[in-house]
Amino acid sequence: MSNTSLNDIAASQATAGTTACAGGCFSSGCGGQSEVSKASALASTRTSVLDLHIPSMDCPNEERSIRAAVKKIAGVRGMRFDLAQRGLAVDAPQDAWPHVIAAINGLGFATDPAAQSPESGSETHVETAAVSAGPTACRDPSCSEPIAVSSEAAPHGGTAFAGLLLRVPAMDCPTEEAQIRRALERVPDVRRLQFDLPARTLSVDAPASATDAVVQALLATGFKSEVLSEPPSAELTAKSQRVELTRLIAALAVAILAEGFHFFAPDTTVWKVVGMGAAAAAIALSGLSVFKKGLSALLRGQLNINALMSVAVIGAFLIGQWPEAAMVMALYSLAELIEARSVDRARNAIAGLLSLSPSQAEVQQPDGSWTLQQAKLVQVGSLVRVKPGERFALDGRVSAGHGAVDQSPVTGESVPVDKAPGDDVFAGTINQSGSLEFRVTKPASDTVLAGIIHAVEEAQSQRAPTQRFVDKFAAVYTPAIFVLALAVALGTPLLLGWDWMTAVYKALVLLVIACPCALVISTPVTVVSGLAAAARRGILIKGGAYLEHARKLSVLGLDKTGTLTEGRPKLVASQVVVDSGDEGKVLRLAKSLAARSDHPVSKAVVDGLAGEPLEVTAFGAELGKGVHGTIDGVEYVLGNHRWIHERGQCSAELEAALHKHESQGRTLSLLASSSQVLAIFAVADTTKDTTRQAIAELKAVGVRTVMLTGDNEATAKAIGQEVGVDEVRANLLPQDKQAWVTQTAAAQDVGMVGDGVNDSPSLAAASVGFSMGAAGTDTAKEAADVLIMNDDLRKVAETIRLSKRTYSILWQNITLALGIKAVFFVLAVFGSASMWMAVFADMGASLLVVFNGLRLLKPLRA
Repeated sequence: MSNTSLNDIAASQATAGTTACAGGCFSSGCGGQSEVSKASALASTRTSVLDLHIPSMDCPNEERSIRAAVKKIAGVRGMRFDLAQRGLAVDAPQDAWPHVIAAINGLGFATDPAAQSPESGSETHVETAAVSAGPTACRDPSCSEPIAVSSEAAPHGGTAFAGLLLRVPAMDCPTEEAQIRRALERVPDVRRLQFDLPARTLSVDAPASATDAVVQALLATGFKSEVLSEPPSAELTAKSQRVELTRLIAALAVAILAEGFHFFAPDTTVWKVVGMGAAAAAIALSGLSVFKKGLSALLRGQLNINALMSVAVIGAFLIGQWPEAAMVMALYSLAELIEARSVDRARNAIAGLLSLSPSQAEVQQPDGSWTLQQAKLVQVGSLVRVKPGERFALDGRVSAGHGAVDQSPVTGESVPVDKAPGDDVFAGTINQSGSLEFRVTKPASDTVLAGIIHAVEEAQSQRAPTQRFVDKFAAVYTPAIFVLALAVALGTPLLLGWDWMTAVYKALVLLVIACPCALVISTPVTVVSGLAAAARRGILIKGGAYLEHARKLSVLGLDKTGTLTEGRPKLVASQVVVDSGDEGKVLRLAKSLAARSDHPVSKAVVDGLAGEPLEVTAFGAELGKGVHGTIDGVEYVLGNHRWIHERGQCSAELEAALHKHESQGRTLSLLASSSQVLAIFAVADTTKDTTRQAIAELKAVGVRTVMLTGDNEATAKAIGQEVGVDEVRANLLPQDKQAWVTQTAAAQDVGMVGDGVNDSPSLAAASVGFSMGAAGTDTAKEAADVLIMNDDLRKVAETIRLSKRTYSILWQNITLALGIKAVFFVLAVFGSASMWMAVFADMGASLLVVFNGLRLLKPLRA
């Protein structure tokens, strides 16, 4: 009998190339999604795992009750639920099976078919049955709707990733998110976290073996969690948000009513009791969860925001300031909800791009007809048609048609790009003219657009340096203010003769002021907005650290080929040097010979000359020299300068003309007969149209530019002078470029821009590495810190400007948060601030920093 655990099963399935979807399907063809119309594949593993089918289990509430009952049974190591198929796999020894079944039956759930008896000695199989024709209504009256069998696995349109999905009921504000993030960063194997505050869910990218460690880390921080098999639906999340907002508005209304009783009602015991009752009701409506979290924090010896608010509200109520206590709690809870929604808006700003990709594509069928299909079901290699005005649903390569495509959602380019057969197209872009047919090159889950969203979400999960500093500061600031409040409450009556009630009230005001919400959220909302703003412009920044650091760059290394130049040889000059009377015939002779060669220089000559090639006989090539052949009975050669010189055909006049081209870094080919040179062809890697402007913009932001190239000195200097770089370094090998970057980085912050494999060492060594053309190639992506989705070098200067703007707003937010608190701190100590004012100051500061950070999502001006 095998004792394989659920973790081992997951590992074996991963090895076999299968993935577990939100619905529990283990089919390699499922793609991580459960389909009503498809039966999931059988994934049978011979283990000691108990496999049960529970026909009446079909919603998260029922899953939670079963999970709570089964996990109490001794020997249960893990569970895996499949609500779509009403399945449950329990990893437990066989002697625990009867207890598992009894516990489930005791909740009113029948198991059908019954599990094999442990005494039978046979091994069970973990398998998934066919998906039913559709979901049935949930039996639990507290469940608002059944689980939908849907492919939408990620909340808010984000990209889903394999791992642990948890519901954390007490997590509803950015401060608590930061607290959980700090706790889980210390758990081994946790690779990434994705928070959804409105839904109160947390996705943890970690192996199944880390589940217990994650849950325990959350418990140690004071957060209970529930494992979910799939995210709540968007409708369910929206409904819960509406309910919460309604509850808080009602609490605020009751708090205002209590305040009215305090000011306008007769000063009698009856009206005081009524007013206190209204205040207590308002506090109960808005603050029960705050009290629970605050008490939990105090029992653990922690002073977090909930502990401060709980002490302040209870203290205010006990000293007779019950109207203020009610108003403070209602306003605080409402502010927390607004903050959570605002941060969530920033985090999901880029995820909205996913909606740009259509859910259906028009696919050619085997019989030649065209049919609309779900994009996620379209196979790689399928032929898809896109009409004018439609968006591309998938990535692919054009096979027929011509048209202009708006690629701004992916690359940030404002000008449409012409597409022809052989060109790549990307999901989410818009076909503006002409019908295009393309072959799908990537599945829907792996498009460039999905990759952008995934990359931004990963970057958002990392804390920037300023954010780490603020978190450390807040960890000291809050306890310090708490101690100060205690000193005011206990010390001032004894030392300064203050009235005890006055001293306690001032101390409570200080506690409200001590709330670190505005300070804690001042950095993440700004960094997240900056990352999203960059992605919208076709700039993928791999983390807040690089977004912050880009502003410090003082020197930038630039690869030449493909970065400053087009990276493709081009015929830039041609000159017939004999008076033949027919220049067109001479040029056709050159094109005829070049057309037979596959050398890049020859290809450039062919592309640059008009006319049809002539027939060539006796064609041959001379290694390192050129080609030769016979046309119309005459032998010609098309070769380099050295070969023509060896043939003795270079006159002084010709040498002068050749030197003029070579001094500009051009590669030369010469057409010659047996007696004379007929024509000169100059080929060069031309600079991009935007390069000179890009260099000027880099200089405008204070960056010195250095071109690093393996080309010869003459070519390098010609290109450098043309584009306006500050310094040129030629004849460099990849290790030479890396050595320059490393040496320069020792004295100042240095960036590196490149697009090829040979640039990877330099990109990795730089303070910030920029990779060009990331939308069309995987080259140098891993080594770079910033990915420019198109070939526009101007994006580098734009990144630096965005970095400077982000840093400025970061410190604006920190100054606002601390400045407002400092003002009210002084007012509180000198008796000019009430709890009302304190909570308005805290709420106002929080909303100010949130909305200030969201300004980064607006277009950036140069």
